[in-house]
Amino acid sequence: MAEPSLTSRHFVPLFITQALGALNDNLFKNALVVMALYSLSPGMAGALSALSGGLFLLPYILVSAPAGQLADAHGKTRLMLWTKYWELGLMVLAFCGFLTGHFGFLLAVLLGLGLQAAFFSPLKYGILPELFSGDRLVKSNGAIEAGTFAGIVLGTVAGGILILLPQGRIWAPLAAICLSLAGIVSARMIPASRAAAPGLKPDWHLWRANIELLRAAYHRGPVWFASLGISWFWAMGATVLAAFPVLAKTWLHADGHVVTLLLAVFAMGVGVGSLAAARLVHARNLLHFVLPAGLGMSLFIADFAHVCAHLAAPDIPALLRHAPGWRALADLALTALCGGVFSVPFYVMLQANAAPSMRARMVGANNILNAVATLAAGGVEAFAYAKGTSPAAILDAAALFNLAVMGWIWRASRAARHTPSSG
Repeated sequence: MAEPSLTSRHFVPLFITQALGALNDNLFKNALVVMALYSLSPGMAGALSALSGGLFLLPYILVSAPAGQLADAHGKTRLMLWTKYWELGLMVLAFCGFLTGHFGFLLAVLLGLGLQAAFFSPLKYGILPELFSGDRLVKSNGAIEAGTFAGIVLGTVAGGILILLPQGRIWAPLAAICLSLAGIVSARMIPASRAAAPGLKPDWHLWRANIELLRAAYHRGPVWFASLGISWFWAMGATVLAAFPVLAKTWLHADGHVVTLLLAVFAMGVGVGSLAAARLVHARNLLHFVLPAGLGMSLFIADFAHVCAHLAAPDIPALLRHAPGWRALADLALTALCGGVFSVPFYVMLQANAAPSMRARMVGANNILNAVATLAAGGVEAFAYAKGTSPAAILDAAALFNLAVMGWIWRASRAARHTPSSG
């Protein structure tokens, strides 16, 4: 039987479902952060903003093992639909939280969204190799990543705009509820899938389950290698994103709109890079563009830091008025584009080298490593800022560390050169 195309009913509803989920998560998170900025003291608002990122990632560390086990044990399509109903319930609760302005309640909703996302991730990445192989698996991963980052951009912008409208505490959660309903409709259109490991029971002893899952991934060399590559991408992304507010405030003397623009440019760059990977990368030579993309990340991050150190842009018009502002945006876009090209081959390598009966669990192991790497990068960066380190120094250090990682990838990739192109 011929594989479906990326424009078929097998893929389009999946693409829409996951993109709407990313959009909704980021709409809610940014609406919450912006409301806090205008409702709480600067210190409390900053603490809430920092806490929100950790709360959303924490479930990936806690429940990725049983999430992967459930995804392998049952039809992924049916579970996707249930996660979308779960999302709808959370958005109804969010409506109540925004109306009352109870930030503790809204943070609990955010934690619930993190749990929902942790269970959804093994489903969306685990089902792709059931539909595609070879170059189509590469293209489908590129499309999924592009849709995810497009959702991040649109959700972040929409959340900030909606919450600042008159009656924004009604419009923002109402939009989130509508997006959840649309996600349910699209999820119902995804064709049914079979269980990869029928009868598998989830282990809710979380510490034991996670350790066993990571051990299983470690003993599958290409899977572990791919997971480390993806985790490094997320750690680098977290480092660059966390630098935006500090850099904008201390160097650019910019307002919040400039930070939003930097975030949008970065997210769109990763999306474009993911689409570029879908066209350039081939299954028979997955890692061909990984090293050039990684070297590009270091080059453009370092140049971005250098340009911003000599740039003053209190608002977007001021940023766009001079050539250094455009150069900084180009550096940022190219850094992100290289990141997209860098990450997609590793996702394909993970999926192609995981046994079909364990594929979702291997995605779960990758999610644990991603979350740990992201939180660790954020913690190290926060400590460096507390010690008075400048954003430029942190970004330059990240660029240098990235060069070292590229050296490791170059050596390790020789052992993984003959990667299978299908699951």
